[in-house]
Amino acid sequence: MALPLSRLPFELLRELRHYRWAAVGLFALVSFAVLAVGFIYPYQYRSEVVIFVDDSNIIRPLMEGSAEMTGISDQTSSARELLYSRRVLERLLESERIFNENISQMSTERLEGLYSRLRRNIGVSAQGESYFTIRYQDTDPRQVYLIAQRLGQLFLAETNRRKREESRSAYEFIDKQVKSYEQQISNTEQKLKEFLSRNVEGTEQEANSRMARIRSDIDAAELELEEVQAQKRSLEEQLEQVSSGEGVSSSSNAAAGPLAERISRMEERLDELRLRYEDSYPDVASLERQIRELKERQSSGQPAGPENDSSNLMFNPFYQELKTELSRVTAREESLRTRISALQRRLAEQKNRMETIQENKAERSELTRDLEVNREIFNDLLKRRERARVSMHLDVEGQGMSFQVHEQARYPLNPSGLQFETFASVGWLLGLMAPFGLLVGILQIDPRVRTTEQMRDALDIPLLGSIPRVRTPYERRREKRGYVLMVVCVAAVGGAYGAVVFLRMTGVLG
Repeated sequence: MALPLSRLPFELLRELRHYRWAAVGLFALVSFAVLAVGFIYPYQYRSEVVIFVDDSNIIRPLMEGSAEMTGISDQTSSARELLYSRRVLERLLESERIFNENISQMSTERLEGLYSRLRRNIGVSAQGESYFTIRYQDTDPRQVYLIAQRLGQLFLAETNRRKREESRSAYEFIDKQVKSYEQQISNTEQKLKEFLSRNVEGTEQEANSRMARIRSDIDAAELELEEVQAQKRSLEEQLEQVSSGEGVSSSSNAAAGPLAERISRMEERLDELRLRYEDSYPDVASLERQIRELKERQSSGQPAGPENDSSNLMFNPFYQELKTELSRVTAREESLRTRISALQRRLAEQKNRMETIQENKAERSELTRDLEVNREIFNDLLKRRERARVSMHLDVEGQGMSFQVHEQARYPLNPSGLQFETFASVGWLLGLMAPFGLLVGILQIDPRVRTTEQMRDALDIPLLGSIPRVRTPYERRREKRGYVLMVVCVAAVGGAYGAVVFLRMTGVLG
């Protein structure tokens, strides 16, 4: 049953009076136990080296953009990883001035234990933007001092070595990549050259232009063919009309029509010649004779019978002209058909050529793209290689970012951390608090009813009153003597505690 907080001080004093000797014993036990821990606690000594990060020398602004300064983004974590590395720890253990044992003769368990202890005791912390501290902490002050000093030396040596190796590795890697890309560019150029020598079909634009011209020629030839075919059909109809023998008048009119037209043209020619020459001029006389003959033929024409149709047609000039024109048109038709067939074959060849160009286009684009990409990367690597070369020379000569020992390690004269004075000042305080803390815990978990408030809350009935404890005069005298004796014991415990502390502080007790 929980005790009300308002009654806690009164009940605590009552229980303290009841268990006063147990409280005195607990006070003495806890005080001297803490003091004993102070005697056996291993005191830690610390020594540290302050490192200055120099990244503001005159070389940096001069080489800005031309060289990459090897730096450390997080100096604290990088220094910790470096000092925790097995390489540094092995070189530290090889120091005969610090460790008397030979690491080659140590067992694996012993060696791993030393590595773990060293890593556990090494610490790195930042101090501002340009400083950080390397410290070592252990129980032996001489060893602490020597190890801290050696850690600073190893850190500087290992950092410089890593910077040089990093710069050289970066240069060698970039140089290898430059040579690799140079070989790739040469191979790609050779492939592209062989590809262009094998494929001479031309470009897609040229093929499209040729196909467009061929289609235009085909359309023009087909249109002309249609005109020729229409002209041919017209001539065939005229021949059929002439050869069908529809009557003498028809034949005569058909024959007379061309003769009259011819006579009319010759008479016009004769009139033109008479304007310039006399009638005795040979050309004028020849034209007059021809005109007379044609007029005689025209005037002597008679209707032909069925038996004379073929002979009349053979001597019919109009028929002969139609036959000649029909032959010419037929030949033109065949010529156009041949031309259209040839153009269609050329169009099919151009289509096949276009397919070949399209197939080669992907390969050519891939070769060209690879060549451009490789050249771009190659040019960028050339610039990076030159910057890496300059950076490598900077690191070899100790320029760029560098580390310097700002403050050497010092021999630790006093231990760091918890000391005997701390245990001595805390021991008696813990001894006093122990009985009170124990009684408070007991009162909170004790199920007994100690106050009227607890009974009223538990039973929920009216409480008429309570009977206090009555002590006799003898009990009061005995209790008083007990208090006096308890005070004497507490004073004796405190005196003994103070004497032990004094003897320890003066060096009498080691």
